[in-house]
Formats: sequence, C-alpha cells, structure tokens
Amino acid sequence: MNKHNQPSEVIVSGIHLELTPSIKTFVQEKTARLFRHEERIIRARVEIECDPRQDVKHRFTAKGHLALNGPALNVAVAAEECHKAIALLVDKLDRMLGRRAKLFKAKRHDLHAVEWADVALPKAV
Repeated sequence: MNKHNQPSEVIVSGIHLELTPSIKTFVQEKTARLFRHEERIIRARVEIECDPRQDVKHRFTAKGHLALNGPALNVAVAAEECHKAIALLVDKLDRMLGRRAKLFKAKRHDLHAVEWADVALPKAV
C-alpha cells in the first residue's frame, strides 16, 4: 500500500508468452519491494517478452516502466530464464530508485553560496 492507502497498480503483460498465475504472483511479490522503498510510485508496468530466435542467454527480455512524480524510469533486462529476468529487472529498478532518492537528498542539502560581491545593495535608512 502506498501513502494514501490505495492499492499499488502493477500491470503485467506478456509478449509472445503465456502469462501463468505463478509468473503474475512472482512479479507482484518482487515489485512489492519497490513500493516499500518509494511511496510516490503511481504505476508499475512489467512486460515480459520471449523471443525464440534470440540466443539462449538473451531469450527472455523483461521491460519495466515506473510512473512517478517526475521523470519516469524505464529499464530493460535480458536473461535465459523468465524468473531470472524479472528478478534482475526489479533489482535494477531498485538501484535506480535508490540513486534517484540520493540525488534528491543531495540537492536538498546542497546550499549554494550566494555571491553578493557584484550586487549593489540599497542602504538602510
């Protein structure tokens, strides 16, 4: 659950792949970690693609799209197994959310010095 007690929206879709209930629950369990770390996620969309023409190491591609307040995060990961691709995708999204939070925190605490040497200040009377 997010900050406003609304259920988190996770959209799971399969491209050239039959989505089984086990894959859907696996994606729900893995993406729950993202919603615990970041409360302002509006929507998470996970696309799992199976391309049998690719070599074995890149057969399954998992793409993740996080809609946030601000710029959206888009990630793609390829692996030889479906569950491994999903786990790698969520790990990568988690690292990106951590990096994003760290940047916002650094900007908030970084006080820029104001240069008053070139400014003519009015005299108080």
